[in-house]
Amino acid sequence: MRFVLASASPARLSVLRAAGIDPEVIVSGVDEDAVTASLSDPEPADVVTALASAKAHAVAETLTGSTDGDTDQDTLVVGCDSMLSIGGSLVGKPHTPEVARKRWAEMAGGTGELLTGHAVLRLSGDAVTAEASDTRTTVVRFATPPQHELDAYVATGEPLHVAGSFTLDGLGGWFVEGVDGDPSSVIGISLPLTRELLGRVGVSVVDLWRTTGE
Repeated sequence: MRFVLASASPARLSVLRAAGIDPEVIVSGVDEDAVTASLSDPEPADVVTALASAKAHAVAETLTGSTDGDTDQDTLVVGCDSMLSIGGSLVGKPHTPEVARKRWAEMAGGTGELLTGHAVLRLSGDAVTAEASDTRTTVVRFATPPQHELDAYVATGEPLHVAGSFTLDGLGGWFVEGVDGDPSSVIGISLPLTRELLGRVGVSVVDLWRTTGE
């Protein structure tokens, strides 16, 4: 079965590979701002789930419209999107050092909720035959780094391109006191939730594991 990850995130790819799956990566190119703007008074979970679904469907459309000879192959497309909720407000990637520093001033010594939306589509031929989506929320407890350490972290560029301005599996892990919930979801894709969603579309995760020795 073909397994497609609709994300450019190296962290999500790493989580899946460590868990026995070697996905094909196809980036969706979805306009995230447009998707968010199309939602009417959404809850935080609605935003990340809608974005994950939009990414998965965008990639599914490229696959069903392809002529590479694989259109009859049973295919899974998994899309994800993560954002951090601080005081009820959703924040995504900061993109600039100034925004990253401001985010950390708000987060340091406190907690935030990392929400990751997941969408799984099952394709057969030119049609989506089943789909399932949901959100996993994990509480993150942040340290209070001294200013020179925070400046050094921001200078690496790592926090500029990740949801909430931090990572758990990279340099940002030095500044996270702990998580209450699913750590894989904080990294970018919840293994327990993805397994559940795969089950909803009729696929057992153990059938996707690479063969021992590969």
